[in-house]
Amino acid sequence: MSDKNGLTYKDAGVDIDAGEALVARIVPAAKATRRPGADADLGGFGGLFDLAAAGFKDPVLVAATDGVGTKLKLAIDTGLFDGLGQDLVAMCVNDIVVQGAEPLFFLDYYATGKLEVDGAARVVEGIARACRESGCALIGGETAEMPGLYRKGDFDLAGFAVGAVERGAILPKTNLMQAGDVLIGVASSGVHSNGFSLVRKVVEISGFGLDAPAPFELDTKLGEALLAPTRLYVKGALEAIHAGGIKGLAHITGGGITENLPRALPANLDAEVDLECWTPQPMFSWLAKIGGISAAEMLRTFNCGIGLIAVVTENSAGHVIDAFQTSGDKAVRLGKLVAGSSHAASAAISDRTGDEPKVIYRGTLKL
Repeated sequence: MSDKNGLTYKDAGVDIDAGEALVARIVPAAKATRRPGADADLGGFGGLFDLAAAGFKDPVLVAATDGVGTKLKLAIDTGLFDGLGQDLVAMCVNDIVVQGAEPLFFLDYYATGKLEVDGAARVVEGIARACRESGCALIGGETAEMPGLYRKGDFDLAGFAVGAVERGAILPKTNLMQAGDVLIGVASSGVHSNGFSLVRKVVEISGFGLDAPAPFELDTKLGEALLAPTRLYVKGALEAIHAGGIKGLAHITGGGITENLPRALPANLDAEVDLECWTPQPMFSWLAKIGGISAAEMLRTFNCGIGLIAVVTENSAGHVIDAFQTSGDKAVRLGKLVAGSSHAASAAISDRTGDEPKVIYRGTLKL
């Protein structure tokens, strides 16, 4: 065959050599995430996982997929990519562990207009670090170079994780929940990866540059503070589950406590949360003040300092708090479950009505 015009794929904007260079760089990071059940090298058409080798007897698979959202825009504007991998993994594995499951493996998808090997490698290496910390194997992924679809410098991330739980250990156990059960809140590391369209709007009206000192955190630039990676709750949650007494867990993501905690509750019970039990990180106070954001809007948009909530028996509350704190998480009693339906009229902040479980807030959020 004769090449009439001599065009190559690279002329069209796709650099195969750059893709191969990226794979070569990330292979060691991926290999470091190996665990029982996942020993294959990268490069196959699909990732393999052996459930029997992982030690499960009667497993139910739990899958989750997510992205990082418009937090990516702040990362692109600042060039701070190292925490994005943890954001991506955390948004998936935290959703898996609240079902009582152990995350087993992870796959990532990285799409861009022009592949910059160093920046992409920093992201994937962060993914591998977070997988290793979560006991989760990075068994594959996809890098897509799509000129014309993304503007110069832009990229997108998505992730997919699978975990497993023995059939009898699936959470939440809503049939066992009752009024008087205790709510344990586990601290977040900041805004995590939700609400960044509002965060970016607040930054815009504040007049602060992302490279300016953060007005709420000494010796830290504003962009760096807002980009603090999403906390990984896998180790702490699994330790707390093993401690016994946990009936349910809720990952506090977009929608805040207001929308996420009811997802782990039965219809006949509400959650009564004492807002005086914790103090949100200063960045939340700054966002609320600069944006004129009400407490109700803060609580249904951001995690406000609480990234995970456990529902436990009264007798187990102390052991569960100890288990989280032994794993490096800060945990506090937030409140309790109460009989449902009759509390809507007295709720200080609540958007839920009817027979659905809802959150009843007491006290004032410390913004």
